[in-house]
Amino acid sequence: MLALSRKKNEALVINNNVEITVLEIKGEQVKLGISAPREVPVYRKEVYEQIQDANQESVNVDGIEALRNLLG
Repeated sequence: MLALSRKKNEALVINNNVEITVLEIKGEQVKLGISAPREVPVYRKEVYEQIQDANQESVNVDGIEALRNLLG
């Protein structure tokens, strides 16, 4: 993991096309702005994990077997 120190209005660039800027700092909370192309999905980690869990549930073995039974 790369650990960086940034001040308000300072930024970092990832992969030449994603820019993350520190917009505001209030106590323990930091507000970030993220500029990325539309085709690059950007999620909060907890939302990303929920999406991954839902995707995993949708391809579980029981679901595949039920689909096979429906299709004969």
